[in-house]
Amino acid sequence: MKKNLLAIIAISCACTLHANLSPSGELEGGHRAMVISPPRGSWRGATIPLVYSVEHTGNSFALPAMPSFNQLPEERNLPDPLAWSNGSGRAASFADWSRRRAEIAAEIQHYGIGTKPTVPKDAVHAYMDADTLVVNVTVNGRTLTLRSEIRYPKVGQPPYALMIGTSGISLPKQLFEGRPIATMVFHENQVNDYSQWRPHKERGQHNFDRLYPELKDNGAYSEWAWGLSRLIDGLQQLGPSHTKIDTEHIGVTGCSYAGKMALFCGAFDERVALTIAQEPGGGGAAAWRISHQMDSVECLEKTDYHWFLESMRTTFSGDSVYRMPYDHHELCAMICPRALLILGNPDYKWLADRSALVSARAAREVWKTFGIADRMGYSIVAGHPHCMLPESQYPEVQAFIDKFLLGKQADTSDVQVVSGL
Repeated sequence: MKKNLLAIIAISCACTLHANLSPSGELEGGHRAMVISPPRGSWRGATIPLVYSVEHTGNSFALPAMPSFNQLPEERNLPDPLAWSNGSGRAASFADWSRRRAEIAAEIQHYGIGTKPTVPKDAVHAYMDADTLVVNVTVNGRTLTLRSEIRYPKVGQPPYALMIGTSGISLPKQLFEGRPIATMVFHENQVNDYSQWRPHKERGQHNFDRLYPELKDNGAYSEWAWGLSRLIDGLQQLGPSHTKIDTEHIGVTGCSYAGKMALFCGAFDERVALTIAQEPGGGGAAAWRISHQMDSVECLEKTDYHWFLESMRTTFSGDSVYRMPYDHHELCAMICPRALLILGNPDYKWLADRSALVSARAAREVWKTFGIADRMGYSIVAGHPHCMLPESQYPEVQAFIDKFLLGKQADTSDVQVVSGL
């Protein structure tokens, strides 16, 4: 099995991660790539892309073995995100990352959220209804329809960069006003209508389940990630002449449960250039292992299991979490080499931001290893209501938007902001 990072540190300075927190939250211990804007990252002379033209570059790799619970070793430290699943070593170069990322994706689906199925291009039919993108997806003779209005900016010329909000955009409008960025909302209830606040269907009854009845045990986050990917399919199929959208500059953002959704959507689709996960809480950026050591937070036992596989709770509750073969720093790392900004709010203990800080720092080591640490940042700032970004965090968000959606020069080299934790 994979080695943990503390074991690796004796022979490599890649990173040092330990599942224990100090009081301050410090750590102890073959596809065409889109290169957008002047690239800052390179690996031994080769340019590292900022985004890809396909959903999953590692789709052709063989899946790793998925051991049963009794075969999984106990690991109290955060697993090394660069270590091969079979324990044979580490991804030694960026050329290995696509395969390693595919292993992480397979583990998260198998043990955590359920399968995100692939969809052939000919199963997708898209068209524009005025300014609304309509995407019909037909699988097993049944069709699911997605509809999302595109709101175009009043400045600039098409094709425009696009920010997709998962269930909505909580980031302040002034961050987009005056910038040539279109916006769109992914209405996740068109795929899976689960909600904590309104009546909803149960597992096996959602629109997704009509297409994939064999995946009725899926958690919502795999299905919602599938749905957002189908919107991107539609945008690619129609092209900028019909949509006015530049599909090389797509971002995704959301807050709270939708912040988790944005994180899963960005992690599982390599066509997303920028992911901004706002206050995603437990089950998002926070590591399950670390949250297990904390009180009054969204830990593995206390999260909402409409979102995840029920088997994750029965298999990994309590100290069994230390047998989980991955953790959520690896979910974050799946976004590498693309851009990720994690926003936190320690005023709400339930969000487990001390755990998210350790996880974010651990994940950032992957970008750092490949010389592109400027593409990953975090800003955890207290003193504001939930999902209401304070002005003090505007600069970090503006810099990531300008650099990774608009291709402008912006300094994101050291966005590691922590206040009030």
